[in-house]
Amino acid sequence: MSKPRPDARTAAARIVDAVMSGRSLDRALETHLPTLDVKERALASELSYGVCRWYPRLDALLGLMLDKPLKSSQQPVTALLLVGLYQLSEMRIPEHAAVSETVRAVKGLRKEWARGLVNAVLRRFTREREQLLARLETSDTARLNLPSWLLEKLRRDWPEDYERVAAGWMQRPPMALRVNRSRTDREHYLQQLAKEGLSAHPCVTTAGGLQLESACSVSDLPGFAEGLVSVQDCGAQLAAELLAPRAGEAVLDACAAPGGKTAHLLELEQSIRVTAADISKERLERVHENLERLALNAELVVADAAVPPDAWKPESFDRILLDVPCSSTGVIRRHPDIRLLRRESDITRLAALQGEILEACWPLLKTGGVLLYATCSVIAEENQLQVSRFLQQHDDAAERPLSAPCAVQLQAGIQLLPVDRTTDGFYYALLEKRG
Repeated sequence: MSKPRPDARTAAARIVDAVMSGRSLDRALETHLPTLDVKERALASELSYGVCRWYPRLDALLGLMLDKPLKSSQQPVTALLLVGLYQLSEMRIPEHAAVSETVRAVKGLRKEWARGLVNAVLRRFTREREQLLARLETSDTARLNLPSWLLEKLRRDWPEDYERVAAGWMQRPPMALRVNRSRTDREHYLQQLAKEGLSAHPCVTTAGGLQLESACSVSDLPGFAEGLVSVQDCGAQLAAELLAPRAGEAVLDACAAPGGKTAHLLELEQSIRVTAADISKERLERVHENLERLALNAELVVADAAVPPDAWKPESFDRILLDVPCSSTGVIRRHPDIRLLRRESDITRLAALQGEILEACWPLLKTGGVLLYATCSVIAEENQLQVSRFLQQHDDAAERPLSAPCAVQLQAGIQLLPVDRTTDGFYYALLEKRG
């Protein structure tokens, strides 16, 4: 028997199946997209991202139409059903095409027994759309498109904003740029974009940020290869500006990959001596690539920030950036697979690791120096509670007040919420070491 020719819907089902099994969306896309014709890749990517973006809602919708969930061994069929429901509920594909092509994709999965099931479920949705969607509105997890544990934490931490945050996570992420102000300025680069027919507007949160009206390939960005501009969310650009390095200082970026913040620090002040560290040698290569494109230099070190190398002596650094590993809940709209991959137990584990890194790196900071604690999370355990606990336990640590446009002022630190297209979700707290 000849192997069925890969198609977008079959590939999307395999990608979603992989994510449901715990694989990242990026890795799953890297595996399955190359098997498709070029014209099929865009559709497969859209379907895969879409199912991940709407997974809690789609899963609840599917549950309304199945007597009982399919067995774990039949998860590829579940994934295909979700792909079909995404097309029917969120895309403009004609119903007959969405149904027939999704049923046809059963062959590609080698699950011929499921043809009737897939056809019946999708056709039922087309007949009962309004009634089924109305039933979803009775469940907050389905209505707000969140797993129950995350909804609970969001309600607890942001009682007045949680619905806006949930709505923000359902948006497609904007494409933001960081202009290299050591080479040009924002106004000149805006003019260059306009010459190429690209529209953008300044970010309100940072002096060098731009947000494109429509996303494009980096190859279409004027001067990208020459280092005039980088892709970076406007909220992420705040990190370097809040740390505010001064000429000649020694700066540690302790969890540096992929290197956007490292590069930004050097763009602001090229005379600083930057040590960029990451626990992953592979990820540190990304830092090298970014710095090379921008013609910037830093010392790259493979190191675990929770167990600093002996070469990092006490009071070695004037400034430290701790962009610690976190739940990444602030960037869900950019990485929608977080909805499937993250678990409540991860928060406790990550908070413990964040505390270890903060404790391990604090002695490396010079007296009078500052440390910027940063996450791309919106969960209090990883953010203000973490910092508040550290301040209570360290008499030599004091918070320096921060402010930024669009930021929520907290008891400790500031929070950017992903409630609109201005920024993703980021937390920042600036700690000074006193003698």
